[in-house]
Formats: sequence, structure tokens, C-alpha cells
Amino acid sequence: MTVRAHFERKLNELNDEILRMGKLVEAELKLALEAFAQLDAAKAKEVSAADRLVNRTRFDIEEKCFSLIVTQQPAARDLRAITTAMNIIVDLERIGDQAKGVAKVVPRLQATPVAFYPPELTQMGELVTKMLSQVMVAFARKNVDLARILARQDDEVDAFYARVFTQIMEQMADAASADKVEATYELLRAARELERVGDLVTNIGERIVYLETGSLEEINVDRA
Repeated sequence: MTVRAHFERKLNELNDEILRMGKLVEAELKLALEAFAQLDAAKAKEVSAADRLVNRTRFDIEEKCFSLIVTQQPAARDLRAITTAMNIIVDLERIGDQAKGVAKVVPRLQATPVAFYPPELTQMGELVTKMLSQVMVAFARKNVDLARILARQDDEVDAFYARVFTQIMEQMADAASADKVEATYELLRAARELERVGDLVTNIGERIVYLETGSLEEINVDRA
């Protein structure tokens, strides 16, 4: 096997590890959303264990990235692929952190249930999960067009968040006790975690664009 063939094999293995990490994060996010929807404390605890696995996976991949840089003396495009990989795994780990944040509100809502859940919260969860799945497909296929589509989807996430924020502020104003105010605020915390997932998925999309074009660009610009 030539030096080049060996390097490409290692790079392909690295990409496979990133895709596996993406699946782990997607599973963690879905578990957190299930725990939130069902107010299931047991599932919420499982999210923490899932997050620890995601974190270990991130560090394992990072070590492989450093090893490739040190031992293979990669060319410019190869180095771009490795640095892109390192950025993507950081964003994936952060998505896992946001999922854990969603799960953390479950015991608080169990202790003080609230009567009103903005329907946009469910829609946000479904959309960001879909976005995460799509961005990993874009990475696997090196599909720049699909990566850019995520910017429009993130606008939808932001719009959902704005509506959730308004509704929760109204509910907090009408709350009969401090406990109810605090519990209602937990819904806003969950929404903020999901809004951040949309941002992080968009970041991954930007890295895919960079990988394929060599251009660092913001794919979700303020259209106001």
C-alpha cells in the first residue's frame, strides 16, 4: 500500500467515526426529547450516560486527527479535511450538551407541573432532529447544496423559538405562584437548548461548505 493510499484509508476511517458520532448524538437528542415529552426522569438520567459516551467518542476522534497531522504530513486539502473533522466533532459534542440540558429540566417539571406547553416546542424538537440527520447525510455525501438548505431550516427554528418565548412570558405573567413561574421558565430553557442545536447544526453545514469549496462563509445571514 502506498503512503497516499494509507492516508486516504485513515481519512475514510476518520469520516466513518464522525458519522458514528453523529448517530450517537442523534440518539441522545431523541432520548432527551422523549424524556421531556413524557416527563420521564429515568430516561432523563439515561441522557447523561449517553452524553458521556459522546464525549469519549469526541476525544478518541480528536486523538486520531492529531495523529494524522503528526504522522502523515498532510497536504493542504488533507489538512482542511482534518481541521474540518475537528470542528465538526466539537459541534456534535455541544449538541449532546444541549440535549443533556433539555433532559435536566425534566425533574424540575415533574416536581412542579405546568398546564401549558407551547406546541412549537414539539415542532422545534422534531425540526432540529431532522436537521441533525440531514447535516450528517450532507457530510457523508459532501453535499454542499444540502448543507446550505440547513440555513433556511434554522430560520424556522428561530421563528418557533420566538413564538415560544412570547407565549411563555405571557404564562409567567399570569402564574399564580413563584414555583409556577420557575417551572414555566424551565420550558423556556428547553426551547433555548433546542434553538442552540439549530445553530450548531448550521455551523456543521458551514464546515461542509468549507471542506468542499475552501471558502469559509456564513450560510445563515441575518435577512432583516
